[in-house]
Amino acid sequence: MRKVPLAGAAAALVLGVTSAVAIPIASQAAGPGPAKSQTLVFHAVFSPFEFAPTNNVRNPNSPYSLGDELLFHDQLFSSGHHVGDDAGDCVLVDVSQAPLANCTEVIRLPGGTITAQFLNGPPPHKVLAITGGSGVYAAAGGDGTLVEFPNNTGRLTLHVLSLVARGGGG
Repeated sequence: MRKVPLAGAAAALVLGVTSAVAIPIASQAAGPGPAKSQTLVFHAVFSPFEFAPTNNVRNPNSPYSLGDELLFHDQLFSSGHHVGDDAGDCVLVDVSQAPLANCTEVIRLPGGTITAQFLNGPPPHKVLAITGGSGVYAAAGGDGTLVEFPNNTGRLTLHVLSLVARGGGG
């Protein structure tokens, strides 16, 4: 996601997703309504993030202020083929030393979207919580990682659980 203190952290947040290679994983539960699991891996190409100085109270000693936002839109690839994109924003929550931002994103893939949330800051390894989705990912949960490389690319790995209601009740 990138190499600029906050920009690197925020850019990293860009969650530029990596080479999309879906690898189905065995079901994690048996019986009615089992949770189904799959791992998706993407090669991400990060676009330059957009900085939005939303806080009117500026710190003269820093380019960033609490509440400022970083906006991103990145491209996702799998086996060399473009398979989707992601877009999101990060709100700066700490600018005292290494910038720290709370980020949300939507990952758009064939068949639906996956939403995620994560803290963005150095180092270039981010841990994501999958918070939902649409289409084939409508009941998605799980987690993931984003590893940023120095050349504005990265690897996004998502461990997606399909959270299916159990017991057949309605």
